[in-house]
Amino acid sequence: MLLILIRRELLDNLMTFRFAAAVVIMLLLVVANTVVLLKDYEQRLADYNTAVKTHRQELREINKTYSDAMLGVWGMHVDRPPNPLSIFNTGLDKRLGNKIAISHTFTPTVWDADKYAANNPFFNILTSIDIVLIFQGILSLLALIFAYDAIAGEYEHGTLRLVLSHPVGRGSILFAKYIGAMVCLLVPLLMSLLLMLILLATSTMISLNTDDFLRIAGIVLTSLVYLSLFYLTGMLISAITRRTSTALIFSMFVWGFLVLVYPNIILTAVDTAPRMDTEAAAYHQVKQIWEELERERRQFLRNDPVLSAEGWGDDIYGAITDNPSRLVSYHLRRASSDLETIDAKFEPYVPHVQNYFRFHGPLTVNTAERTWLIRKPAFEKIYVQPANRGRMLLKFSPAGLYDAATEAWAGTDLNGIQDFFRAAQHYRQAVVNYFYDEKIFASRQWFSADQGAVDWDTFPQFSFQRSDLSINAKRALPDLFLLFMMNVLLFIAIFLVFIKSEV
Repeated sequence: MLLILIRRELLDNLMTFRFAAAVVIMLLLVVANTVVLLKDYEQRLADYNTAVKTHRQELREINKTYSDAMLGVWGMHVDRPPNPLSIFNTGLDKRLGNKIAISHTFTPTVWDADKYAANNPFFNILTSIDIVLIFQGILSLLALIFAYDAIAGEYEHGTLRLVLSHPVGRGSILFAKYIGAMVCLLVPLLMSLLLMLILLATSTMISLNTDDFLRIAGIVLTSLVYLSLFYLTGMLISAITRRTSTALIFSMFVWGFLVLVYPNIILTAVDTAPRMDTEAAAYHQVKQIWEELERERRQFLRNDPVLSAEGWGDDIYGAITDNPSRLVSYHLRRASSDLETIDAKFEPYVPHVQNYFRFHGPLTVNTAERTWLIRKPAFEKIYVQPANRGRMLLKFSPAGLYDAATEAWAGTDLNGIQDFFRAAQHYRQAVVNYFYDEKIFASRQWFSADQGAVDWDTFPQFSFQRSDLSINAKRALPDLFLLFMMNVLLFIAIFLVFIKSEV
């Protein structure tokens, strides 16, 4: 009997105009948007490859000394590659910076990153609609359209009384309706995804590995649970109202509130009031720390009998090159040293300069570490805590849970973006360790290239790999579990309402 009921529900849904409309709408939206998103990703990937090449070329051709790379205008940079799964859920992949300077003078964070200039701002507006956003809005709407008359329509047409006259349980009727409608809703979902994967496979710029396909499977699973949640919501409305017109109006109201209104209210209502006060307090503390370094630096210069006697003061580089106009003050951390020759008359003073940098380099690193102890909690308070508050509030909306879970699967959530900056922080520490191990601060190559430019091939190299699939799953499963539990609670509620209702 259950199979007969499922077959009946399946045929009833397949023969409707809404099923044909759902297939056409999903195919058109997903396929057309995938083409645009692919072009956008290819452009971002080309920008990334160009930036990596440019930064590598600047490092080798312009930076002749170590201080050039650490302090110069064309210093050392690392670049964040675009995430190929951002086609599914863009998340923060395009919103946050994608290049960061590496220096011993500061610890890099998200707020220090710059973005590549957009070649076509209008094109970027078009690419803001990702695949998950289509699923989030259109699929949920389609699910409610399939569900609003599932029970109310049976009441109005009197077919429910006829079905219940046979030896069949009400739970079987609900289960058959659920399976029949979900199979029909899966058809446009899977067809659009299949065509999308074909388009991805034909792209020469995108290379997906096994883990990426498993991440996509996680996104599909989350989409299925999300779709089921809205269908069950529609069934509950249909069971309570008993009238199709009322159920349809109420379903549209629920969809508009859960998908459009509530998430946007939360995004605009997240408290960011502490931002200015926190920024000002952190800036004041950081300023005091660097002023303390400046006092120690000046004290060292006064205590050095040679440097103080010559009155070199702030312009050590200028004194060595006898060309101060090419340089700016070192204590401002902008030294375009580019020293390929040192006048013979200044050669006796070079050991004193080396001694100065032997003192000043580690002191700067220590100051940067002290600064990081202030900047880190400020970053957490200004950016991370409001984002976490917003995410917690969005958990009351299925759309918010769905977006958070798919972002985690794709690796475009805040944690996924911070993985890159943690890698940049580890790389910066590796550079500092290299300076200590090789005694770079005390070396002549720190400030002069008169005895040969730096061999950058022996320098520590930066590498970044996206987080493992297990980490993505660990981040996504809590939200997916909440969506699943909502499904269970809704089905229980529908069953309790349905068994107590009079036919």
